Amino acid sequence: MFYYLFDFLDKQFDVPGAGVFHYISFRAAMALIGSLLISLVFGKRIINLLHRKQVGETVRDLGLNGQLEKKGTPTMGGLIILSAIVVPTLFFAKLHNIYIILLLLSTVWLGAIGFLDDYIKVFKKNKAGLAGKFKVLGQIGIGLIVGITLYCNDEVVVKEKIFAGKIPTMDVVSTSEKNTQIAIYSEEATKSMKTTIPFVKNNEFDYSSLLSFLGEGYQKWAWIIFIPFVIIIVTAVSNGANITDGIDGLATGTSAIIGVVLGILAYVSGNTVFADYLNIMYIPNSGELVIFIAAFVGACVGFLWYNSFPAQVFMGDTGSLALGGIIAVFAIAIRKELLIPILCGVFLVENVSVMLQVAYFKRMKKKFGIEYARENRLFKMAPLHHHYQKLGMHESKIVSRFWIIGIMLAVLTIVTLKLR
Repeated sequence: MFYYLFDFLDKQFDVPGAGVFHYISFRAAMALIGSLLISLVFGKRIINLLHRKQVGETVRDLGLNGQLEKKGTPTMGGLIILSAIVVPTLFFAKLHNIYIILLLLSTVWLGAIGFLDDYIKVFKKNKAGLAGKFKVLGQIGIGLIVGITLYCNDEVVVKEKIFAGKIPTMDVVSTSEKNTQIAIYSEEATKSMKTTIPFVKNNEFDYSSLLSFLGEGYQKWAWIIFIPFVIIIVTAVSNGANITDGIDGLATGTSAIIGVVLGILAYVSGNTVFADYLNIMYIPNSGELVIFIAAFVGACVGFLWYNSFPAQVFMGDTGSLALGGIIAVFAIAIRKELLIPILCGVFLVENVSVMLQVAYFKRMKKKFGIEYARENRLFKMAPLHHHYQKLGMHESKIVSRFWIIGIMLAVLTIVTLKLR
């Protein structure tokens, strides 16, 4: 909203300083500050409101140190995160940008699914919450919308590099000729199903190439591959964040680290100079996503003020489902979804630990019986962070070490831009 207001003031009345709102860096900084203020100032009020409404966490005795002490801690704190993301984005982003629209829709959609799940648990006293099939159905729904929009919308385009190299130019100081590196992109943006593959030179992969066996015109069937892939990614990452949200600050801090990297990737993808230097796709209008992800990071960091050990509030599914979904949709929008296994390695390991635990238990149960299976689990408890709790490690140390791993994976993700 502010962008349009100050753009009008700049063009119509030439108001001094109004033109600063044209800069993505300035608006991103304002979105970051705004989200932090909303989280810190209004977060406390929301926590007090949840206290008055007795929106407390129901805790089962799983034999984990300090677990029962969390009983009664307000949940549904994801409302703090959602408001701290949505409000600054509405204020500082270009709202006609298709990527911003998609991210806002994904945030509200997945937040609503999580809110419904928390509402059933807290107010209906049903510990199971929303049935798993309805959660997955909701995730598939937003994945379908995102996939169709990115595939069909005319604003979702890339610009192909038509020349990259050195040309002779005159040095005005020495009056001698020198070679200058330049890149020229096509005037017309084109629809493309290309994405980025890490660790590969000329690292662009076209989804439609998987259907080349269909013969001439196979490109028009790329949606058969792309849309289901989008649905899988959104569902997997959303559930990964949900599973990771098991101890104070783990999912929130990990999401903030991931958000910083996504912001860097969005900025370089939307800038011709950096896109040329890093030899990555130039995606017009994707730079606007930096404003959204700045609000995302600010919301996570602000929420950590209350969610770090010992937590004053839990985000619940209201926050965790939305965080994972946002990360997935954002990565797909900037065509870096194949980097998710690296960047979201913490979410991936947490997800895989649950699947391995279940598969191993079923195998042992079938082979040796239920008692043997219970006594000889692959992990002492899943997801993985609970395994370390069972080993006697304090949860704050677990969170710190997972954050360190997350930072290492974040650096590795950035390094893939040049390591090929």
